[in-house]
Amino acid sequence: MTIPHANSVGLSGVTVEPQPIAASPSALRSAAAADLEEDSGRLVYDPVLLLAYYRRRPFKVIARFLSIVWPFLRFGIGIWWDRRRGRSPRHSRQRAIQLRQILTDLGPAYIKIGQALSTRPDLVPPLYLEELTLLQDQLPPFPNEMAFQFIEEELGDRPEEIYAEISPKPVAAASLGQVYKGKLKTGETVAIKVQRPDLQERISLDLYIARRLAAWAQKNVKRIRSNLVAIADEFGARIYEEMDYTHEGQNAERFAELYGHLSDIYIPKIYWEYTQRRVLTMEWVVGTKLTQLDAIRAQGLDASHLIEVGVQCSLRQLLEHGFFHADPHPGNLLASPDGKLVYLDFGMMSEVKPYQRYGLIEAVVHLVNRDFSGLAHDYVKLEFLTPDTDLTPIIPALGNVFSDALGASVAELNFKSITDQLSELMYEYPFRVPAYYALIIRSLVTLEGIAINVDPNFKVLSKAYPYVSKRLLTDPAPELRASLQDLLFKEGRFRWNRLENLLRNAKDSDDYDLDRVLDQAIDFLFSERGTFIRDRLVDEIVKAVDTLGRNAIAKATDQFRQRVGLNGRKPPASAAVTSTDQQSLEHIQRIWGILQETRGFDPGKILPLIPKLLTKPETQRMGQQIASALAQRVAVRFIREVLLADEAKTTAPLNQPQPPAKHPQLSLPSAAIFER
Repeated sequence: MTIPHANSVGLSGVTVEPQPIAASPSALRSAAAADLEEDSGRLVYDPVLLLAYYRRRPFKVIARFLSIVWPFLRFGIGIWWDRRRGRSPRHSRQRAIQLRQILTDLGPAYIKIGQALSTRPDLVPPLYLEELTLLQDQLPPFPNEMAFQFIEEELGDRPEEIYAEISPKPVAAASLGQVYKGKLKTGETVAIKVQRPDLQERISLDLYIARRLAAWAQKNVKRIRSNLVAIADEFGARIYEEMDYTHEGQNAERFAELYGHLSDIYIPKIYWEYTQRRVLTMEWVVGTKLTQLDAIRAQGLDASHLIEVGVQCSLRQLLEHGFFHADPHPGNLLASPDGKLVYLDFGMMSEVKPYQRYGLIEAVVHLVNRDFSGLAHDYVKLEFLTPDTDLTPIIPALGNVFSDALGASVAELNFKSITDQLSELMYEYPFRVPAYYALIIRSLVTLEGIAINVDPNFKVLSKAYPYVSKRLLTDPAPELRASLQDLLFKEGRFRWNRLENLLRNAKDSDDYDLDRVLDQAIDFLFSERGTFIRDRLVDEIVKAVDTLGRNAIAKATDQFRQRVGLNGRKPPASAAVTSTDQQSLEHIQRIWGILQETRGFDPGKILPLIPKLLTKPETQRMGQQIASALAQRVAVRFIREVLLADEAKTTAPLNQPQPPAKHPQLSLPSAAIFER
């Protein structure tokens, strides 16, 4: 049996005829375990060569297809028969075991499907959930002799010569390999992961079948507009990378570099001297799966806090650096005895490009803002819609769907509800699911499933919004500056309540740096791009100062009346402070209180900024604008409330109601213009 070399097609599209590889002379290795590598020693997924290879082997493909369909068909008939005979409850356990065995027998690709389902207590009945959980790290192992042979072939010597100790049996067995506990001769305790035999052959055939089915569905089912072939290829590329343990080790070190500094996150060390393509040696970590709640509580640990740590880390993976763990099932997330969240298994990783990261944040902002026009354009940027799509009918459809879903607060949403709501639109409008997005959803939905298992009321978006708020306030990227402007301004008015909410949420983010926020806010405010905000800020300062002044005058006047016995005489109605101005003032006071409560707040750091700001030409212009606007307000109010009121009194007949004064010869702007 021969399998095609996996590196013959590059970006140039030049196809090279697959070269046969002879079977290994070792009786313990099949042809599928032969080294199918690039010159660099790395496996590469190549759908073109897989297509060419398996097209010449139709009977092999048909046999595998039937071996997949037949057990699921029997399973479905069995469930139907149980219901028909009224014995479903009694046979649920047997059916759950049957499903787990089917997925196990079908191999790694289907085991991964079962692992994803094992994290969704909101989708899968408890008995099935319990059985599918066994797919995380309790699969049937393969013989030690074969595993030790692989260690010898990869590392150049027998395991007992390489390691000081190695467990007689694997301590865990997962979809792609099994793990032994060992000890190096230098004393470190390690986990030794050895790849399963025949892995590439089985996965390659399954990927080929999945890709052909995706192509058929994409061509013949008109309601499917997503590029299912691209999604299958994305999954194939990731799972091929997962079969290369040297690549996994590099992923682990990159992950540690990007996220290892975060509070309560731990990533094990890789021992490169004992690592090759089919053998990985890494630091042994003691930990408890996040789904084992009783064991976690017995150690005095807070599972909800660890889930929150995982959510915050995932947000940074997806929205900050773009390098994310695409397979965070419970077998890969552990609670260490000292309360850290341990990440394992870095084989299936993926990346989000910068424009996609910013697009996702902008989409969250528009969703919170209920700006469905902006959200529709976000879907174009994120490649859910083509640039030539007519958004006219889609915008109100998004409003209908998400207005109901959002309810009172975006914090009540979960990712599943969002995807469920979106699925209603996918069939009606020309949406398509980009390949990169499928792995993101898989990662987030899996993480959310773990969170729901820990706390059924856990709201991922509620925990995510502090991070999004922090990014909006601190990230200097033009895309997010525009999103911040959209969030804070509406129809020319500054929405203090949104700024208040942003600051309140951001201060709960672990790495929120108030000094950085102030520095960036000042830099942006006095830049050319900040002209719009400076103009609006002038308006808000004028209103705030005017409100404070009027409140002070009203209070002093009231105290004077009380002293001279004029309590019964009310001030003119026009002198009252508007409720909008009063609310803005109250927001400013609350914002100051939030800043005082924020970690790292120090008034002593703000005072030195004042002389620096006063010397800026923009500050001087703002001061002139503020003084001019305040003077206009005072002048207009004096004319309206004193001069015009006195003239109206002198011209009105005695003992008769005074009609409104009309002065066509005097054209003054309404005070409301200056108070907006």
